[in-house]
Amino acid sequence: MESLIYKKQNFYEIASEKELKDCDDFAKEYMEFLNKAKTEREACREAAILAEQFGFQPFDFGRKIKKGDKRYLLNHNKQILLFKIGSADLEESGIKIIAAHIDSPRLDLKPSPMFEEGGMCYLKTHYYGGIRKYQYLTTPLALHGAVVKANGEKFEFVVGENEDEPVFYISDLLPHLSQKQEDQKLREVFTGEQLNLVCGGKKSKDYKEQKLKNKVLEILKKRYGMSDADFMSSEISAVPAFKAREVGFDQAFIAGYGHDDKSCAYPALRAILESKTSDTVIVWLVDKEEIGSEGNTGAQSKLFEDLIDEICENFNISARKVRKNSKCLSADVTSAYDANYSSVFDKTNVAEVSCGTCIVKYGGARGKSGSNDASAELVSELRKSMEEEGVLWQTGELGKVDLGGGGTISKFIAKLNIDTVDLGVPVISMHAPYELVSKADVYSTYKAFAAFIK
Repeated sequence: MESLIYKKQNFYEIASEKELKDCDDFAKEYMEFLNKAKTEREACREAAILAEQFGFQPFDFGRKIKKGDKRYLLNHNKQILLFKIGSADLEESGIKIIAAHIDSPRLDLKPSPMFEEGGMCYLKTHYYGGIRKYQYLTTPLALHGAVVKANGEKFEFVVGENEDEPVFYISDLLPHLSQKQEDQKLREVFTGEQLNLVCGGKKSKDYKEQKLKNKVLEILKKRYGMSDADFMSSEISAVPAFKAREVGFDQAFIAGYGHDDKSCAYPALRAILESKTSDTVIVWLVDKEEIGSEGNTGAQSKLFEDLIDEICENFNISARKVRKNSKCLSADVTSAYDANYSSVFDKTNVAEVSCGTCIVKYGGARGKSGSNDASAELVSELRKSMEEEGVLWQTGELGKVDLGGGGTISKFIAKLNIDTVDLGVPVISMHAPYELVSKADVYSTYKAFAAFIK
């Protein structure tokens, strides 16, 4: 007799030997991607490399589109759209869309970042996205940057990822002098203006003033031809210098920087590259989600809508009808139950690690404010596709009602009259410099995307 009570299943209890191996292999490939793609620019670069290996070609507006095309559109090096034009009636079947973001919380250098004081040279930062500031103190950081000089010359660099390279550092107060600090509220103790990176300490003999700053600038000039003013036309981020690592004696988990949201972006990328569906498919990897999806590379830009219009114009069909009949998975992470902080979760409505990908019907804050709130019909359709393909899945919410909340890009896609639901990987320590996910959940999310496209 079939059980009347729903119960989550753990991947490791039910998976075959082949599934366990496939999961482990996929995790290794994901970890390689994670190490190469710490910024949105790097994620776009890696996505384009993979796309071309699978026969995708660059695309820009005004070029002819035909059935069977596999194309990718790179937008300002910080957003990428990949699409495959299927043989099915596009107006009737719509488009299968998977959208994820490739930006992660970090520290960005200010336009004029460098100063010296107390025998040390520092770089000022402005944090990007929702971080817990204290987590970046005494953490080894690497600089990932793109610099465009006044003459238009452009170069990118990474410092701090290799063992023979220096890292950058934010100091913390020693416990011997922290009595007053410990009586303060967390948000008062750690401020954004304290997040200054140590970048030098050798004084130059050739200058009377700012000897530390000048010494560091000499090094930048010699290595990159970069001046102090070039910081103003640059995008340089400080990110954790950690490599992704397996966690636990049984190696069930992956610790890494940027699981939010590359643990969804990479499976989405793999799903479209390997798909053989007759439907038209778009994978949209966007920037700026962590700061509200603003700008011309965020989900609120017109680019996605423009691409659908362009496709429809090529086939002389109604873009409005195509959008109405399209379906989208907003592929973003959610919180996983953490026994160390059990009081913030509703245990009956939270994802558990290794129990599969997680459907999040609605997000937002308090009374679902700022949420898409997917339809029951779409959730049912997604359930059916995953169960037919043997995908392990569960449902969950971010945490208890009124304790906080969070949003995704689903609401911006839904505004285009595209039926949209959130689905993604449960994460422990979300937004920390080193987040934790289960290999099983990343692999299950990949299988969910493949089932949705199929």
